[in-house]
Amino acid sequence: MEFAELIKTPRVDNVVLHRPFYPAVEGTLCLTGHHLILSSRQDNTEELWLLHSNIDAIDKRFVGPLGTIIIKCKDFRIIQLDIPGMEECLNIASSIEALSTLDSITLMYPFFYRPMFEVIEDGWHSFLPEQEFELYSSATSEWRLSYVNKEFAVCPSYPPIVIVPKAMDDEALRKVATFRHGGRFPVLSYYHKKNGMVIMRSGQPLTGTNGRRCKEDEKLINATLRAGKRGYIIDTRPLNVAQQARAKGGGFEQEAHYPQWRRIHKSIERYHILQESLIKLVEACNDQTHNMDRWLSRLEASNWLTHIKEILTTACLAAQCLDREGASILIHGTEGTDSTLQVTSLAQIILEPRSRTIRGFEALIEREWLQAGHPFQQRCAQSAYCNSKQKWESPVFLLFLDCVWQILRQFPCSFEFNENLLIMLFEHAYASQFGTFLGNNESERCKLKLQQKTMSLWSWVNRPSELSKFTNPLFEANNLVIWPSVAPQSLQLWEGIFLRWNRSSKYLDEAYEEMVNIIEYNKELQAKVNILRRQLAELETEDGMQESP
Repeated sequence: MEFAELIKTPRVDNVVLHRPFYPAVEGTLCLTGHHLILSSRQDNTEELWLLHSNIDAIDKRFVGPLGTIIIKCKDFRIIQLDIPGMEECLNIASSIEALSTLDSITLMYPFFYRPMFEVIEDGWHSFLPEQEFELYSSATSEWRLSYVNKEFAVCPSYPPIVIVPKAMDDEALRKVATFRHGGRFPVLSYYHKKNGMVIMRSGQPLTGTNGRRCKEDEKLINATLRAGKRGYIIDTRPLNVAQQARAKGGGFEQEAHYPQWRRIHKSIERYHILQESLIKLVEACNDQTHNMDRWLSRLEASNWLTHIKEILTTACLAAQCLDREGASILIHGTEGTDSTLQVTSLAQIILEPRSRTIRGFEALIEREWLQAGHPFQQRCAQSAYCNSKQKWESPVFLLFLDCVWQILRQFPCSFEFNENLLIMLFEHAYASQFGTFLGNNESERCKLKLQQKTMSLWSWVNRPSELSKFTNPLFEANNLVIWPSVAPQSLQLWEGIFLRWNRSSKYLDEAYEEMVNIIEYNKELQAKVNILRRQLAELETEDGMQESP
C-alpha cells in the first residue's frame, strides 16, 4: 500500500492552528505518510509536527465555508485546525483518520525513522537477561539461566531466556508450562540480596473445576523455600473472581497441594474498568466549568486514585513479605501480563535502590514489562478519547508510571530521575519513532525484526545530552528500603500528565530552574569551603612545624 493513496489533499494553505499555551498561528498544513505538519512563515513560530499514531480521535465542525478539525491526541492534548473550504476539510479529516489507524505494524513510523543523532549505544543490547543474571549470580548459586523457551515454543509471551531454580530441569519446566495460563510458568522476577528471598511471577494455574494438579509445579515453587520457611502467593484477583476462573479452566493454588504457601487475594482492576476510569478522569480534567464540589466529585467518580491505592497497597504488601517477614512470594493474576507486572516492578522500586537510578529503572522497564510480555500494542492502541473501544485497551502501564510518580513525590531525593522520564515513557508507549514499545511480546518483536529495522528508545535516552533532561538535581543515593504512604490524603492527581495541557507550567518551570541554580551554587560554595579547609589544615601543619624546636 502507498501512503499517497490515503492522502486525498496533501497540502492546504491559510490554515489556522490553535493549541494550548501558544497564540493562534496561520500557516501551511502538510500531510505526509506519518506526520501532520503545520509551518508558518512568521518569525519565532514553532512548527507543529504531530505523529499520526498519536491521534486518538478527531471531530469536525462547519460554519459556512470554514471547516474546523479538532484533533484529540493520545497524550491528552487537544489541537484545533481551522481550514478554509469544506472539501479540503473533509479530505484532510478522512486522510488523518485513515493514517492514524493503520492496521499493519510495519507501516508505522519506527520502520521509516532514521536517527539524526550519533548512536553511542545500541539500546537493543543494553539490558540482556544474561547481564541481569550476573547481578544475582554473585549472591546465590540456587538459580540458573534456562533456554527452554529459545524458539518461543514453550511460552509465546516469555523471552527466550528466563531465570529458574537450579533444581528444575528444562523437561520439568515444559510440564509446568502446560499447567499455567499461556504457558507462563513461575520465573524469577527479583532476588532480595539482604536475605536471599525472591519474587516470582507466573500465569494462573489451570486447576479447573476438577482440581487438577501438577507435581512439577509444586516442586518448582517449593524449590524457592528455605527449610522451615513459608511463602506467600499474592493473587491480584478477588477470591470470587479466582473461583469463577475455575469454570473456564483456570483457578488458583489449592492449600492441600501447596501446604507451605499462604494465598492472599487482592483486588486490582483490569481492562475496560481501567479504561473507563481514564476516560472519566481526562473528561473531568478538561472540563473548565467546574466549581470545587463538582471537580472533586468527578475526580472521585473516576476512581483513578482508588486504582493507584490498590496497586501501591499490593506492592507494599509484596515488599513487606520479602523484607520484613523474610518470605518468598509468587505473584499472579489471570494471564500474569498486567496487574502482576505492576506489583512486581513497584515492589522492586520500594526494595531495590538500583531500580531508582536511571539505568536501573530502564532495566526494570525492559525486564518486567517488555521482556515479561506486557501487550503494549493492544493496551496502548487507543487512549482516553477514542470512540471505537476494543476490549483489550487499558492504561495499565500509565497506572504503573503514576504509582512511580506517587513514590517519587514522597521520596524526592531517593530517585536519580525526575518526572520528565516518566512522562516521556508514557508518550512513547502510545506513539513513538522508536521500535521499543511495538508488538505485544518478544516473540512478535523477533518476527518483526525490530532490532534490525528500528531504533531502540534507549539509544536516544542514554545520550548525555538527553540524560540531563531526566536527571533529578535533588538525588542523593539512598540504599534503604523506602515505604510509601498509601493513605488517601498522601495520593495526588499527577498534574504533569493530566493537567499539563490545561494550565501553564511556566511558573513551575521557573521555580525548578531556580532550584537547580541554587543547588549548583551550593555545590560551588561547598567546593570553595573544602579548598579553604585544606588550606587551613596546611597552614596549621606549617605553624606546628615552625613552633616545634
